[in-house]
Amino acid sequence: MHDRKSDFWKALGPGLLWAGASIGVSHLVQSTRAGATYNFSLVWLVILAMVMKYPFFEFGPRYASATGKSLLKGYLDWNPWAWGIFLVMTVGTMFAVMAAVTVVTAGLAIQLFPFGWSILTWCALLLVICAAILALGQYALLDSAIKIIIVILSLSTVIAVAAAFLHGPAARPGAAVPSLWTLSGVSFMVVLLGWMPCPIDVAVWHSLWTLERRKQTGVAPAYRNIRLDFDLGYYGTGVMALGFLSLGALVMFGSGETFARSGGAFAGQLVELYTKTLGSWSHLVILLAAFTTMFSTTLTVADAYPRVLKEAWLDWQGRDRIRQGERVYWLSMLGVIAGGLLLLTVLKSTMTFMVDLATTLSFLTAPVLAWFNYRVLFQPDFPEAFRPSRRMQILSWIGMAFLLGFALVYLYWRFFRI
Repeated sequence: MHDRKSDFWKALGPGLLWAGASIGVSHLVQSTRAGATYNFSLVWLVILAMVMKYPFFEFGPRYASATGKSLLKGYLDWNPWAWGIFLVMTVGTMFAVMAAVTVVTAGLAIQLFPFGWSILTWCALLLVICAAILALGQYALLDSAIKIIIVILSLSTVIAVAAAFLHGPAARPGAAVPSLWTLSGVSFMVVLLGWMPCPIDVAVWHSLWTLERRKQTGVAPAYRNIRLDFDLGYYGTGVMALGFLSLGALVMFGSGETFARSGGAFAGQLVELYTKTLGSWSHLVILLAAFTTMFSTTLTVADAYPRVLKEAWLDWQGRDRIRQGERVYWLSMLGVIAGGLLLLTVLKSTMTFMVDLATTLSFLTAPVLAWFNYRVLFQPDFPEAFRPSRRMQILSWIGMAFLLGFALVYLYWRFFRI
């Protein structure tokens, strides 16, 4: 029994990093906006997204545990085109994603630390802090920091949601829920689904963190413990999504406010309305929940993109070039941070458009990545003992059909419905 417990603690970490990357814009902005606009009528969609995407995220740590290789390497071994498509998608969205999560975090930092600094100054400072954490402790410090952040995030969010339920809905009498089956309603559902709980390409990140955790501890944990670590992060992420949706429904729905489209401004409105509804005591609680939510995402994203690019370089050049791979990691981090800041400087007025575009593209490409993840696990050299169960295979096919069907529904509403 002791060995099993020890094995689990050595496995614990990548699932929480995955949760840290997931609980961000999709939760603080999109889930809260879902509640603020549609009350509780989109709870089913959040739950459905969590169920239907489960296999494709779980396949990341499963593949790493079974083979000792990343899911990205699995793409290359199966089909170089899949590997190339994934990298094109990564490079095409990484600057916008880095900019989007950073600007929301900076908007909350301004409220938490009112020093009078500009949003761009805060963006630069936050990214420097993230880079410093990764430079000083690399994966080990990232792992420790995210565990502390997740605890703070969980406690503050639970307190905020409990307070909102105890207070009851703040909606004006007769507040009506808009129809979901309009172009704007379907578009919003696609945006919500695109990053709920996060883009499917984060499964590759998870496989890389699983391997890094193994390297850090010097232990290859049993798959059951790696799966438990994943489930802890995954189900916790779903609970948090429902929590933020509840905050939007209880505090913001029917308030008569016009909600900002900018993520940072919207998060500020959430804090303001929460304080107005429940009293000044709640200001710090909800602000802390919101800031830790976004900082965890900014930190994990700052690590994940360079880690993926480093892995791709090693796949291409050979595993014997690990020292050059480290240089690729740091140069990539510098490039991602610089690119994100440049976007914020030049295109800050269109950041909302870029976020919605990135989430929509994530959703429309989800069926393709889901197929990649499934297909890699059925290669001849993949260990039979680690193959998904019949039930997981059936859920995978249902999930792929769901993602493809909803994508087609969106395209129909967007381009063909008059």
